[in-house]
Amino acid sequence: MTPRPANLPHRLDRTLLIQARRETVFRFFTDSARWASWWGAGSAIDARPGGRVVIRFPGAVEAVGEIVEIAAPERLTFTYGYATGTPIAPGASLVTIRLEPAGASGRDTRLHLMHEFSDAAARDEHVQGWRYQLSLFANAVSNEVQTDAAATIDAWLDAWSNADALARGPALARIADPAVRFRDRFSTIDGLDDLHVHLDATHRFMPGLRMRRHGDVRHCQGVALAEWIATSADGQERARGTNVFLLNSDGRIESVTGLWSQHPRQSSKE
Repeated sequence: MTPRPANLPHRLDRTLLIQARRETVFRFFTDSARWASWWGAGSAIDARPGGRVVIRFPGAVEAVGEIVEIAAPERLTFTYGYATGTPIAPGASLVTIRLEPAGASGRDTRLHLMHEFSDAAARDEHVQGWRYQLSLFANAVSNEVQTDAAATIDAWLDAWSNADALARGPALARIADPAVRFRDRFSTIDGLDDLHVHLDATHRFMPGLRMRRHGDVRHCQGVALAEWIATSADGQERARGTNVFLLNSDGRIESVTGLWSQHPRQSSKE
């Protein structure tokens, strides 16, 4: 068993919320490829007590350590120091990461980081580093959870283009939360039932409506932006805009806000 370093009176604490289940987040502490996705190429972790931890930063800076404790999916503790011995010798500081369920349904994760040092100056040098590194971590986890974001958004737009309510219902149920919210300048919708009624009316007043994505989806930690174009039955463009999607930790759509860049009434006069 790797011993805990002694005499570490100085602490650095940081907490953040990650939109992913705790079991998903913990996989980034047990798999070297995932570990490297937020630390850097060549980083690795041997996920067992006494296992070696390697972190390779840009510029050939290498931090090393050993796992003191690992308890999935709750906690990881490892020693931390630099291969050169500066500013911290190998084994001379201690990092503990705790994960707890968060959110109303427990689908999100609250991460607590504690880094213990013998020296206050070394602690202060790592404040911004941990702020940056944990931001990379949250994005790495979210990118894995939301790997199908573009397909989910395309399925949303396809459902809006579908005038067949019987076919549209199961399609939306697969990709959207039952309490999904939709807001734009013409709509204030809460829940799938309300959305179905709204889409029935949309196709009644705008027969032949077709929605399609224009350009790539941009995503960051559960927020995705997608440009869209709406066309009429004759294929003419009638409107375009941007949708802001909030995606939950299961990759389903939680809410959508539509921002119009071209008003359909203006377009119809062209």
